[in-house]
Amino acid sequence: MQSEQNGRNAGCLGRNADATDYPIMDALSDLLRVVRFSGGIFLDAKFRGPWCVRSQIAPAHCGPGVNSEDSLVAFHYVLHGRLQLRVGKERPRTAGPGEIIVMAHNDPLLMGSDVTLPAIEAAPLVSKAEEHELACIDFGKDQQLKHHFVCGFLATTVRDHPLLSALPPMLVANLRGRSCADWAESSFRYAAREHAARKPGSREILARLSELLFVEAVREHIEQLSGDAIGWLAALRDPSLARALSVMHARPAQPWTTETLAKEACLSRSAFAERFNATVGLPPMSYLTQWRMLLAGQRLRESSDTIAQIAAIVGYESEFTFSRAFRREMGVAPGAWRKNVTL
Repeated sequence: MQSEQNGRNAGCLGRNADATDYPIMDALSDLLRVVRFSGGIFLDAKFRGPWCVRSQIAPAHCGPGVNSEDSLVAFHYVLHGRLQLRVGKERPRTAGPGEIIVMAHNDPLLMGSDVTLPAIEAAPLVSKAEEHELACIDFGKDQQLKHHFVCGFLATTVRDHPLLSALPPMLVANLRGRSCADWAESSFRYAAREHAARKPGSREILARLSELLFVEAVREHIEQLSGDAIGWLAALRDPSLARALSVMHARPAQPWTTETLAKEACLSRSAFAERFNATVGLPPMSYLTQWRMLLAGQRLRESSDTIAQIAAIVGYESEFTFSRAFRREMGVAPGAWRKNVTL
């Protein structure tokens, strides 16, 4: 027995020495695969003088397929000029060419050449687009173009998206130097100039581009996290917690307990539970339930499996117990959720 325990401890020491056995992007890829985003570009904005606008997207800006109940993420990709930005009473920030501004919770945003100027609402400045075209703003009387950016969105049917909850209200990421940067900028300039080109497939291409840029912004955010950061993204940088997340993601139907997850993390039960709760913001078993319900949502959306089959896939022996957990986590019963997302 003692030799078995010593062997386990040695194995844990070896794994703890290597923080790369569960790459950060694995969990991010898991989440993006299971919780699908829709997205796109809807506005080409040009400003030619002093300006300050208040901006917040609504489902109506996003086109067909986006509902009022969806969680929305707004983003603005800067093509020309340096903008000032402010959320609430926070200190102003700036963003320049090649930088993307991500509003993970779709909070109201002040943006302009100077955010201390009197703000006007952005919506009345928008010239409505015809079919297959981007809406546009061309504001100001100066001949010289001061600022140029494009605006887009991401939407998901999940109410409490773990990734969005882990992000700050405003994220400014510099994509210059990243592998996608040149392609992203040329694509956005093309879309803005040609009004989505009126070509088949252009909307789908821009939707995928939106998601790609969002992922790149999140990656940079993870790389810049401080050592004392907390949240789901910070947990991915902790080798012990990352391993626990890995096994929960890989084997959701297994009858996990806090104790068995602690063994996977090579920690004592109490140390694991305390670290997981302090970093992620909820107990391990609550996270496991959340992950199981997200997986169930994916199956309901993409498969013809019965609710009983899906319940078994995500670790529930009883359809009733699964349905009760799904309603508590997702807000509606599994059958109603399937109907809503497949309309």
